[in-house]
Amino acid sequence: MGHSGLTQGALFVLNRATVKIAIVGPGAVGSYYGAKLLRFGQEVHFLLRSDYDAVRKSGVRIISPEGNFSVRPRCAKTPEEIGVCDLVIISLKTVANDRFNELLPPLTGPQTALLTLQNGLGNEEALSAIFGSDNVLGGLCFVCLNRLQPGVIEHLVHGKITLGEFNRWPEPRTHDLATMFRNSGIPCAVTDNLARARWEKLIWNIPFNGLGVASAAGLEAVMNGKLIPGRPWSAGLSTDLLLADAQWLQLIRDLMHEIKTTANALNLGISDSLPEELISLTRAMKAYKPSTLLDFEKKQPLELQSIFLTPLDIARRHHVSTPRLQRLCTVLEGINNSIEAQNALSNS
Repeated sequence: MGHSGLTQGALFVLNRATVKIAIVGPGAVGSYYGAKLLRFGQEVHFLLRSDYDAVRKSGVRIISPEGNFSVRPRCAKTPEEIGVCDLVIISLKTVANDRFNELLPPLTGPQTALLTLQNGLGNEEALSAIFGSDNVLGGLCFVCLNRLQPGVIEHLVHGKITLGEFNRWPEPRTHDLATMFRNSGIPCAVTDNLARARWEKLIWNIPFNGLGVASAAGLEAVMNGKLIPGRPWSAGLSTDLLLADAQWLQLIRDLMHEIKTTANALNLGISDSLPEELISLTRAMKAYKPSTLLDFEKKQPLELQSIFLTPLDIARRHHVSTPRLQRLCTVLEGINNSIEAQNALSNS
């Protein structure tokens, strides 16, 4: 990972106390962090679709053990209404990444930093293919959030962002952004290796997001990597229920081992102790439904490519054996295909 020197946008935070920020995809994650940035004085614009009327009328309300608060972001239906920003925070579901070309160019100029807070792999690459890599950053969010209704977000626990540059060492602007987040009450660390941080997050995301959904098909289906014909789906399992059952817990550990082994085949040097540390952190969440389980409950398309299929493909290319991940992906693809078929029928 080489150092490219200062980028064009490297000093934008130093030059002004107030930063113009667009939140693209303000669901639970984008709304929560956008609200905190706005509360502490930044100029924050929300690019909204279905939630536009509710947020414009009533603002955004955060319910949190750290204290409830409400803010009124500037609302827009089109990126052209917002115009060029200093910072664009992308928190879209990755299934919508094909909209980057439509949504992002009106928000970006030569000094705009693009920060993706999306899950999985390939998001920075998709941005850099359009805008070049110099102004692309990634952030990993370890936070428990629920979107209760349009503009109402419940924060349960955690909240840290780990921030890094795409394919570069941290720049001065990386540390400036981290300072801006911390000044807004958001714990924020800077990593010198964004790829490693992404894989560390996958060690959590793949088992808890994946098994949360796949558990609806039953343990037998997940163990065999095959949906059972005619078997109705049950409710998927939240994190506490997965951890409370010895067989699901073993699957969590097996998946974590496969992901860690794949990451270390890429020379990322992930610690052997990380899986158990993540399990301990997850126990503190009590009953939590990860984002993929919430998508499943709403019968929305699952974020399969970025979180599950791309890591599986990388494991294959590096000759890492990942039988648990392979079977999990097969079950999730079957569930997702069924959701998309049901949606197509209901829309026809």
